[in-house]
Amino acid sequence: MLETTLCFPLRDSDSNVGRDVLLIEKRRGLGEGWYNGPGGKCEPGETPPECAIRETREEVGLEVTALEKAGELTFLLDGDTHSVCHVFRTRSFTGEPTASDEAHPEWIAIEDVPYDRMWDDDHLWLPGVLEGRTVVGEFRFEGGEPLDEAEFVAHDLEWDVSV
Repeated sequence: MLETTLCFPLRDSDSNVGRDVLLIEKRRGLGEGWYNGPGGKCEPGETPPECAIRETREEVGLEVTALEKAGELTFLLDGDTHSVCHVFRTRSFTGEPTASDEAHPEWIAIEDVPYDRMWDDDHLWLPGVLEGRTVVGEFRFEGGEPLDEAEFVAHDLEWDVSV
């Protein structure tokens, strides 16, 4: 089973009327051309928080700290577990986001998150995570590899649970 992470750095908006989230537009690999948080595959022996910190540094150049676990998402492909994604958020980071071969970072107002350019399931769980809630979810896809070409068919979510 593949273990992955997503990290959602948050900041007060420049306009002082809301909050922004740092999203990336993927430049290659799974989900290329789509928006998501920085993240990726856990390396052998690496904990999910260590992975989220490393991937955020590699993809956008931010040093994130004080990660808060916000979710655990299990993705099933044709009935088998494809991956488990550990979702984190943080307001603690240093540096300025910079583009990499993997990702183009953008601060986006939470009310303007481009769900139409994200994974089919993101609109179901990400708004709650950005509001400060926790979630455990299971998402079922059918149609075989690669996952980004499979059809999203069903989901189950539990909110405000310990993750």
